[in-house]
Amino acid sequence: MARRGAPPEVNAGSMADIAFLLLIFFLVTTTIETDAGLDRMLPPIEPPTEEPPIIKERNIFTVNINRNGQLLVENELTNIKDLRAKATAFLDNGGAASGTPEYCNYCKGKRDASSSDNPTKAIISLKNDRETKYGTYITVQNELVGAYNDLRNREAQRLYKRDFTEMEALYLNPETPSAVRDELKDRVQRIQDLFPQKLSEAETATTN
Repeated sequence: MARRGAPPEVNAGSMADIAFLLLIFFLVTTTIETDAGLDRMLPPIEPPTEEPPIIKERNIFTVNINRNGQLLVENELTNIKDLRAKATAFLDNGGAASGTPEYCNYCKGKRDASSSDNPTKAIISLKNDRETKYGTYITVQNELVGAYNDLRNREAQRLYKRDFTEMEALYLNPETPSAVRDELKDRVQRIQDLFPQKLSEAETATTN
């Protein structure tokens, strides 16, 4: 029994329970934002060869982004809205002569002898300034990857009457039944082999 004249005691048990319930509430309802990035698969580690492969200059499509977000495509100032069409024309060119091992019988390009021989030989080289805005970099990436996807979709429609992006998404979905994934595996790989994504990236020094 409290002594007469002593201050009343406060029962802190209820306060502790309320604080605990509030803590649980915030833990359950709070969402933590995570940074989003580009989904890229690194190439497998290959054993070193005695001599590096010789890459013909015409099989390299150069794209440079300066600090102001301007594009220099094949040494020509280019609007970003025209980038995908130029990349598609390069990848689908099929400039190798008929009868040669590099000849592309499914290419529908101009077959310009000064451009890429075959999609399997074509490389897109992307260089950006270290002060390039992230939004510009992402937009350029999307246009270049979009060129690959457009051509892959075309071949998937020709061979399987389906879009490649749809097939790939279904194949990569872990909830897809194994029997369906096994069927899609060879088809996805076949389309990827027709237009392999060879996108080389490098950072350049600060430019104007």
